[in-house]
Amino acid sequence: MNRASFFSPQAGRLIEAPLKTKARFAIGDVVRQRLYDFRGVVFDIDPVFANSEEWYESIPAEIRPHRDQPYYHLLAENEESSYVAYVSQQNLTADGQAGPVDHPSVHDMFENFDSGRYRLRRGLAH
Repeated sequence: MNRASFFSPQAGRLIEAPLKTKARFAIGDVVRQRLYDFRGVVFDIDPVFANSEEWYESIPAEIRPHRDQPYYHLLAENEESSYVAYVSQQNLTADGQAGPVDHPSVHDMFENFDSGRYRLRRGLAH
């Protein structure tokens, strides 16, 4: 399989990734984590796992997701707080029908919530 490299600031190193990956979600989509009770809006996507080894090893082995899949950066919320989450594709489901996300940074990055998703503010796309 042909692979490419990209630099991951979180991991502090080059990451190898397949030339083609299939991201199920897009920036602005509202999603829910399958195992834990939180939801969020996607604001960035890594084609494969690109966080630190320490972060990866902190996940219990029996629920640790595969590295070779898209990972999503989320503006996340649960009943108690708002935070940034990093979640594998296998652990997410679409949740736009449940309404907007109440994270304090949502309006800094996104415009209005419409049809189950947010639109990225102009000038923020790379």
